[in-house]
Amino acid sequence: MDSHTGRKLKYFLIPLLLIVLAVLLLRQDAEAHLRAAAVLERVSDPNAQGPIADFSRQPLREENGSALVADGTMPFRLYIPEGGARNGAIVLLHGVHHLAIDDPRLINLSRALAGAGVEVMTPELKDLADYRITLRTVDRIGASAVILSTRVNERVGVIGLSFAGSLSLIAAAQPEYANKIGFVLAVGGYEDMARVARFYTANIETAPDGRKIHAQAHEYGALLLAYAHLEDFFSAHDVPVVREALRRWLWEDPQAMKTAAALSPEGKKTLDLLLHHRDELQRDFLTEIAQRQADMAAISPRGKLGGLKTDVYLLHGASDNIVPPAETLWLERDVPKQDLKGVLISQALTHVNAGNGEPFTEKWKLVHFFAGVLEDADRLSEQKAGH
Repeated sequence: MDSHTGRKLKYFLIPLLLIVLAVLLLRQDAEAHLRAAAVLERVSDPNAQGPIADFSRQPLREENGSALVADGTMPFRLYIPEGGARNGAIVLLHGVHHLAIDDPRLINLSRALAGAGVEVMTPELKDLADYRITLRTVDRIGASAVILSTRVNERVGVIGLSFAGSLSLIAAAQPEYANKIGFVLAVGGYEDMARVARFYTANIETAPDGRKIHAQAHEYGALLLAYAHLEDFFSAHDVPVVREALRRWLWEDPQAMKTAAALSPEGKKTLDLLLHHRDELQRDFLTEIAQRQADMAAISPRGKLGGLKTDVYLLHGASDNIVPPAETLWLERDVPKQDLKGVLISQALTHVNAGNGEPFTEKWKLVHFFAGVLEDADRLSEQKAGH
């Protein structure tokens, strides 16, 4: 769902217009599949019209709100379907991005879901908005599920994008939140943060069967790794300056390097290596991973999912170079088998963005997978939340 989402998803959905209709007429679960295809098309183009885009379309309204949670005030936005049946409620979580709930990609997906009858809440996860992955976010996710569940008086689904997907799984395994969360969909999530950090350092993806897969990691990952603990790379004097410079660099602000002018000569050298010659910092990164092993374990789902009592769906882009797809294979092993409802590593996705030009079978798998998620949301509407 990047800036090219519209064009990509048009390639994705145009071949489906007639084929999906013909296939689904033969299926008992045709409605969920048509709704899934409609949501995907409306994500690509909020003004799309046609037999798929207009299926089960509802008007909606948007409301801004806030709640007091453990670490302060949490803004959120609600997308509320009107004029038709409500088909469940979902907490939709942004990934690591400074726009947070104002990210146009998140807004488009929220509106598309609400237009299909799903009430959506998008809470601001302030640490992820500041490019930090922390346990505080787990509590924000859990609190969001409680708020939405109380509002609609039923268990709710949680869809977490990227790093938020893994933190959602940890939240769902917490006893204080478990009876509010009916399912979790983790899109592009990770199982072990330290293993992902090693991927950023060495460009080697490790699969559960022991295979070592060489793949070029996106530069974004190493920057996140350094940004989390800048004090391990820069002097105390340089840390505040480099934090602002690197934050602006991650925001793609063209003025970012003007901020870096206040760095010491050594700080400027390290920042240049970090941005342009990360291979020369490989030993420093490996030392960082070893020193921060406990911190990374704390924010990893690994070893924390045995107590899950909710449906789980795992979705990953086959060409993901931010969180490697093998991480979903590791998660698949961790989730209790009776709770695992769907796993898909899709050629039709990259990280959390739709791809382009894949075979129809890959596109159909994605529609089918998402239809299962929407059916789960429907089922939650037939149950009352535990209080």
